[in-house]
Amino acid sequence: MSMPSLFDAGLIRRRLARAHRLGFADFLVARALDDLGERMGTVLRRFPLALDCGTPVPAAAAWLRASGRADAVVRLAPIAEAPLTEAPQAGVALAVGDPEALPFGEERFDLAVSLLSLQHANDLPGALIQIRRALKPDGLFIGCLLGGRTLTELRQVFAEAESEVEGGVSPRVAPFAEVRDLGGLLQRAGFALPVADSETLPVRYADPFGLMRDLRAMGLTNALRERRGTLRRATLMRAAALYAARFADPDGRVRATFEVIWLSGWVPHESQQKPLRPGSAKMRLADALGTTEHRSST
Repeated sequence: MSMPSLFDAGLIRRRLARAHRLGFADFLVARALDDLGERMGTVLRRFPLALDCGTPVPAAAAWLRASGRADAVVRLAPIAEAPLTEAPQAGVALAVGDPEALPFGEERFDLAVSLLSLQHANDLPGALIQIRRALKPDGLFIGCLLGGRTLTELRQVFAEAESEVEGGVSPRVAPFAEVRDLGGLLQRAGFALPVADSETLPVRYADPFGLMRDLRAMGLTNALRERRGTLRRATLMRAAALYAARFADPDGRVRATFEVIWLSGWVPHESQQKPLRPGSAKMRLADALGTTEHRSST
């Protein structure tokens, strides 16, 4: 049985293409790229072949080559796009495809990077499994996606506005994964040494409509399959009024929350550290701590 689709993948691609045509708002990707540089700085290795898996703009692939962390890069773009520069960048190959249906053989890449794309996966565990299979033994996956606290303010005001104006609530803001679940998903996908952590990024706008324009310019407007029809103007204006009343700073600007969850894991390899077997310790804990051991009489 195929699992039900939460997101309309075709609509996501069309909205991303529109965002590229009109001028993509890349500030979240730029922040993620800065964080990627810091996180990759702790990995003392050069990767012969890297995969940029679905990042909405070419910046990650370009960074991997320019930084010298990868000898060659394959960029799997979610939509057809212009070359990375006026002339295609040396060492970067471009393909168009879906991270949930990777068009690559097993054990091909040494590194896979994905920035801010996997939050729209209908089958996130399956996408992670495919990424792990595309990596060689001891290959590294590192990526980020939007987490559950993203747009919590917008979610609240739309629910209340729609209930007041239309007498019911429909999904307007996509649900996002929680950090507490994603470490387990990495393990289920077969990654060793899995790590999941999150960072909350507050972004301020002159008014709620500035946030909505940026969401449109990032291709992040509502793409749920169960979405209701066109948003009514009365509902939109009521949501904007509630937003300004509840989430404005003293200077009148409003806040929007974006939670970015980072994931990393390695494909298992015999060279990696492994936990010791129970009972194999060479020293008692009391000796290591310099204390006296007290045995229970029960």
